[in-house]
Amino acid sequence: QSRLVESGGGLVQPGGSLRLSCAASGFSLDYYAIGWFRQAPGKEREGVSCISASDGSTYYAESVKGRFTISRDNAKNTAYLQMNSLLPEDTAVYYCAAVALEYCAGSTLVDFSSYDYWGQGSQVTVSS
Repeated sequence: QSRLVESGGGLVQPGGSLRLSCAASGFSLDYYAIGWFRQAPGKEREGVSCISASDGSTYYAESVKGRFTISRDNAKNTAYLQMNSLLPEDTAVYYCAAVALEYCAGSTLVDFSSYDYWGQGSQVTVSS
């Protein structure tokens, strides 16, 4: 069964850090761009960041630029989202997703229906 499994969420104080992992099983991430999304209570899902399959180029939403870092380790079939300087407004359920594209850009984070695989979601709560 092909799927994405997320881990690494939790409760952290403002200014703290968390790293989310997104491990693929049943298929290879080599040919997939990876996107990270989040959805806060009462709000629409929004794209946070993506990383290309071909050259590892990245894109970040303005709200997280300079604080979040997306990466991938194809040897481990896993993608990551390092989140630093967390703010209360970063509180949300975070999802990773994979789409069979070489390159990603801002537009890649808009069409949710284009993604082939989704993780189960990981709660991130930023609170003192």
